[in-house]
Amino acid sequence: MPGSRSPGPRAESTGPKLTALTSKGSHPMLHTPPRVGLVGAGGISHAHAPGLLELGASVTVFSEHGAEELSRRYGFTVASTFDELLERSEVVDICTPTSSHLEYVGAALAAGRHVICEKPVSLDPEAAAELGRTAEARGLGLFPAHVVRWFPAYVAAQRAVSCGELGSPAVLRFSRIGEYPSWSQWFADEQHSGGIVADQMIHDLDIARWIAGEVVEVFATRVADDTAPAVSAQVLLTHENDAISAVNGIWGAAGTTFRTAFSIAGDQGMLRYDSTESGSFRLDGGKGDGGASDRPDSSFTESPYLLELREFIDAVRGGATPRVTWADGIRAVEIALAANASIATGQPVRVSEPSRKAAA
Repeated sequence: MPGSRSPGPRAESTGPKLTALTSKGSHPMLHTPPRVGLVGAGGISHAHAPGLLELGASVTVFSEHGAEELSRRYGFTVASTFDELLERSEVVDICTPTSSHLEYVGAALAAGRHVICEKPVSLDPEAAAELGRTAEARGLGLFPAHVVRWFPAYVAAQRAVSCGELGSPAVLRFSRIGEYPSWSQWFADEQHSGGIVADQMIHDLDIARWIAGEVVEVFATRVADDTAPAVSAQVLLTHENDAISAVNGIWGAAGTTFRTAFSIAGDQGMLRYDSTESGSFRLDGGKGDGGASDRPDSSFTESPYLLELREFIDAVRGGATPRVTWADGIRAVEIALAANASIATGQPVRVSEPSRKAAA
């Protein structure tokens, strides 16, 4: 979560091993309780699991590693293959390494299943957009799990700006600090994770756009220390309305306490938040059950993971469009990739117009 998606099973990074299952016609309304297939058993699966229990979901887990342990802890059922999970599920919740997302999403859509997919949705925006069009054509829900949009401080900030309480936003700053994700090697491999910008900082890139509007230009720098290991990156976003967002991300040394902060200055006021200074929002990222440390404790309120999953399930049942769409997930990746390109070239990168065909 905030910070970085916890590792899914390493062996799954090559994608699902499955046969072709297809579904014809419109997809039926979900059962009550919904039947959910959880793919992956790493740290983020442990974050999703309590929310699925709270929703009363009947959950089947498929993972090449850790499925039995996850299922015992939460009372889930284990599927021996991904095909078996598809047969038992109406909604597929994908919590695996980034490089496997496209294959799992594509297979689930081909089987006529609604899909929730952890962030970043893919490092290939065009392929992700094609999956969005497939979901739209089939009448299936396809949702990116950008859970920070449900964290109370960020919700309050977005509402304050959208209601005009700060006037026109001018300068926004976001920071996210956590321990280097050494518990799984794929995070350090930019071909698999996109690195700190596409994995950890994508949360704040998405939030900056949600609050201040569309992004048109990106400039970024990065400093890495392979001996620590540690890495930091700074991304400067120019928005369509001329607002500027400065986003800072750090994967620090072992034992680094997780922390988030932001400030938003408009022409009529300023809003500040620091997770270490607010008693009701004090966050400590000690080692979690799945081995990841940079995910905050959300026990101070109803879990953002529960709120996110509930909103997605309600949308499939005919409710309102969720606050984050598949197109938003793709746009966040496009901005992150532009930042990585800027790091590589040392030059600002213009961001093309967002695709209008990515589907919600």
